[in-house]
Amino acid sequence: MQKPDVFTVHYVLKNKIGELVDTSEGSEPLHFLYGSPGIIAGIQEAVKDRNVGDCLEVTVPPSMAYGEHNPELIRKVPRSMFEGIEDLQVGMKFQTNTGDNASVVQVVGMDGNLVKVDANHPLAGFTLYFDLEIVGKREATEEEVAQGRPLY
Repeated sequence: MQKPDVFTVHYVLKNKIGELVDTSEGSEPLHFLYGSPGIIAGIQEAVKDRNVGDCLEVTVPPSMAYGEHNPELIRKVPRSMFEGIEDLQVGMKFQTNTGDNASVVQVVGMDGNLVKVDANHPLAGFTLYFDLEIVGKREATEEEVAQGRPLY
């Protein structure tokens, strides 16, 4: 059985009106093991049968990115849950630990002793527009396959 590939990709992510959202330019490119759950499906499908040097423009719908925005992930919680945070503000992010699930929530509103938090990924519900350049591709090692990620 053939091992999956490790891809190294430079990317530029823009929103639907062409504004820059994120980029790897000027920093380390994205390294990922094809098939790993840590990389959105839209990027994986785009590079699947491609080679080093390929440049792609990719439109990724929410279903192949961070999913639809889920209103059930927005909740009001007591201010007391933020004990020790003196200056709680809209926009702050916190990691929660509920059982086996750790997630990040963002404060999106405050009303007296209630704090409104959103556990959706910030890009949930959005179509993503990527410019991708494949700058590396190689077969994964057995250890990388076992760990589900590149080891570098």
